[in-house]
Amino acid sequence: MIRKIIKIDEEKCNGCGLCAKACHEGAIGMVDGKAKLLRDDYCDGLGDCLPVCPVDAISFEEREAAAYDEAAVKANMAAKASGCSGGCPGSQSRVIESSPCSCSSGNDTPADIPSALTHWPVQIKLAPISAPYFEGADLLIAADCCAYAYGNFHGKFMDGKKTLIGCPKLDMIDYSEKLTAIISSNDIKSLAVARMEVPCCGGMEYAVKQALSNSGKDIPLEIVTVGIDGTIKDTRKF
Repeated sequence: MIRKIIKIDEEKCNGCGLCAKACHEGAIGMVDGKAKLLRDDYCDGLGDCLPVCPVDAISFEEREAAAYDEAAVKANMAAKASGCSGGCPGSQSRVIESSPCSCSSGNDTPADIPSALTHWPVQIKLAPISAPYFEGADLLIAADCCAYAYGNFHGKFMDGKKTLIGCPKLDMIDYSEKLTAIISSNDIKSLAVARMEVPCCGGMEYAVKQALSNSGKDIPLEIVTVGIDGTIKDTRKF
């Protein structure tokens, strides 16, 4: 049947996830950091998702689509309530309560060293734009290889900071738009970048500098370069 249904412009979508939260029917989900209409028959065509999108990536269109199936929607909502939904629980924003990190002491065995991670998710594409833990935060934006190259990554880099990670080469994405939104929407006290010495990590540094410039904010920025041998090669402050 031809009916009115939402259309998501993935080029405009910044991955904030607000539309997915606003969709009471579960028609919208986050896939690879982008909002997607998962099922036509879950979309009632009323557009609760439209006003919450900060980048105007959602609109209406009229096209051939399955009819809205209220029974299927109710069954899906019941499944979610029972914890059996098909969505990814790993992408849900949450605060992690843990013991203070003692990684820097160097006296603990690996099994005893607590994690310095205090929130989830940490992947830049999956991270929400606004979250309570970003307010007043010292934000670390790290190339994910750093955690493997530098042995005391939690103690040296993550302790006391909120952490976001990514790889501009593997993700094949410019993070600057998402980071601009995060920096602009939250009271970030300081920014730190941990990158590898390899050339492709220049994309991470560029994205953070561009995002900071786009935000118009004056926030202290530190960039640390980690070598593939696990040593710190360079530290720069701006």
